[in-house]
Amino acid sequence: QVELVESGGGLVQAGGSLRLSCGVSGRTFSPYVMGWFRHAPGKGREFVAAITWSTGSTATAPSVKGRFIISRDNALHTVYLQMNSLKPEDTAVYYCAATERGWTDAPSEYNSWGQGTQVTVSS
Repeated sequence: QVELVESGGGLVQAGGSLRLSCGVSGRTFSPYVMGWFRHAPGKGREFVAAITWSTGSTATAPSVKGRFIISRDNALHTVYLQMNSLKPEDTAVYYCAATERGWTDAPSEYNSWGQGTQVTVSS
């Protein structure tokens, strides 16, 4: 497992932007896939986006496609989630996660998780 620390959450008005960061540390290897998930009150944990360390291939959920962009900086061991055109329904705790089990959007397949960062979008 690796240690993950998220930052960058906060309160923003609808239409605004935020950038989340996830620092990766604890072991020398790079996890195969990094993902962002979110958890809103009364809902299950939802896949948002994922990226592979090696190739930078990405995938985003339909609900955020065209608004959110995932990227990584291998040298800094950091993954980012740029969130644009934010909507009130994007309000949630956002989690960074890592897996060595290959490409997946299933939360159960990720074995390392950060502590989460709150994103609140006001209307």
